[in-house]
Amino acid sequence: MRPTAVKSNRSLCLGHHRCWERVLGLLTRLGGASPLMHQPPPASCSSSCECARVGVRVSALAPAAAPCPAPRQLPCPRLPEPPSRGTSTLIPARLGPWCSPTGSPAPLSCETGCGEGSWILVCRLLVPTQVSLLSMEEDIDTRKINNSFLRDHSYATEADIISTVEFNHTGELLATGDKGGRVVIFQREQESKNQVHRRGEYNVYSTFQSHEPEFDYLKSLEIEEKINKIRWLPQQNAAYFLLSTNDKTVKLWKVSERDKRPEGYNLKDEEGRLRDPATITTLRVPVLRPMDLMVEATPRRVFANAHTYHINSISVNSDYETYMSADDLRINLWNFEITNQSFNIVDIKPANMEELTEVITAAEFHPHHCNTFVYSSSKGTIRLCDMRASALCDRHTKFFEEPEDPSNRSFFSEIISSISDVKFSHSGRYIMTRDYLTVKVWDLNMENRPIETYQVHDYLRSKLCSLYENDCIFDKFECVWNGSDSVIMTGSYNNFFRMFDRNTKRDVTLEASRENSKPRAILKPRKVCVGGKRRKDEISVDSLDFSKKILHTAWHPSENIIAVAATNNLYIFQDKVN
Repeated sequence: MRPTAVKSNRSLCLGHHRCWERVLGLLTRLGGASPLMHQPPPASCSSSCECARVGVRVSALAPAAAPCPAPRQLPCPRLPEPPSRGTSTLIPARLGPWCSPTGSPAPLSCETGCGEGSWILVCRLLVPTQVSLLSMEEDIDTRKINNSFLRDHSYATEADIISTVEFNHTGELLATGDKGGRVVIFQREQESKNQVHRRGEYNVYSTFQSHEPEFDYLKSLEIEEKINKIRWLPQQNAAYFLLSTNDKTVKLWKVSERDKRPEGYNLKDEEGRLRDPATITTLRVPVLRPMDLMVEATPRRVFANAHTYHINSISVNSDYETYMSADDLRINLWNFEITNQSFNIVDIKPANMEELTEVITAAEFHPHHCNTFVYSSSKGTIRLCDMRASALCDRHTKFFEEPEDPSNRSFFSEIISSISDVKFSHSGRYIMTRDYLTVKVWDLNMENRPIETYQVHDYLRSKLCSLYENDCIFDKFECVWNGSDSVIMTGSYNNFFRMFDRNTKRDVTLEASRENSKPRAILKPRKVCVGGKRRKDEISVDSLDFSKKILHTAWHPSENIIAVAATNNLYIFQDKVN
């Protein structure tokens, strides 16, 4: 395996003419002095190039500079304030009401009640500005919502949008990351475990700033603080550990509780100041005194400077000693104890960047075999690699690809076939992938086609042109398994999310929205009308709100409790209890 050299930040562009136009327009508006401002797209890129949008920028594929008028001078960027070192975030372990910016508290009690195939809303959590909930019961028609739920949420900013959601291995904790670089952890209420109608109740446990915005002055590149992924490590002691990453840096966080403090030092007074040794006449034995329970979040490891391109995935190995991080062109293997060196196990970067045809979109380790991992690409292919065969896994062990139907070929075929998420089943036998329109399940023993294909929103096939114009066609939806691998869940537009039962082949569309959810009632399935006469309970495909989308979801590892992120709202649902 090749040790990864420390490199400066750099972005990747894959040459599509629309991408060039938008980036050049943005640079023009910002007054940038980049020599790329007036350059045309590469001649090798056709109008049907599938690499139109992979979330990367233009510096790598810049052609030779063309004559252009003198650009405006780039304003000097403000130096960011360095974060203080050695500090940690301390908050009470039990927050009662979590106050909104206006200062009014948001109560955190929930009630539940749910049957097979039916779901109710347990909690609606606004992350990170406030927490509120909606309780629902079947026999009550009057709306009972606390005031904080009905408050105007116009103060929510871009930084408040949730960018990842993840349960830990026991389901006791639920972590969310947002575009502002913050991590908010919710803990399941202990008393709710034994009460059927309250078993989905979660409360705020800890919140801390994981990443700060940075600026690479050599490349004139801004590094966002947005949390791309969160992955929990199995709990080995009283503390919890999790990995969080932005585009460039992975951090290992320790979240622990403190309910005692030491007192009675000999060389320090009660306020922590050093005492004069000449005044010390007796020796004392320090003791631990009880204190209010506090939650402390501290960074234990920082893994940086190993990725040239944007990190899109992190995955903890089953040996719990290593993990991997993947960007657009490379996958690196890290040891938790070593921060200054990683090993490059996959590198698909061509010698000539103009020959680049695909990028890595997601990667994950096998849940049981520490030598096996899988990664997906923007061309809709999946590669299974075995580190026992070779230290550098550029050559895959298995290659999963579904042959394309020539009759369905279109301008958008390569874009919508790009895989946005890949997940192993808990058993390790199957792989689930999500592209723009479908969810597919693959058997590890059959490479030529998926064993199951589920249409998520096939009614959007006729809307691909407008979705391309508003950039929604490049949205990256995630997918999750339930604890028994029998049900699949993924998101859609209009705050819809879809569930597919693999055994009964039934599916349901539900909506995570307070406007369309009656209080204390079972969530009603939603249907989309494609054409013809629309029924009362249906919504027309032309009425869908594409700005409301469910990109990130999570499923409790052993129970039917799900978390759905919709912009800055986190919805927690549970199945109906008879």
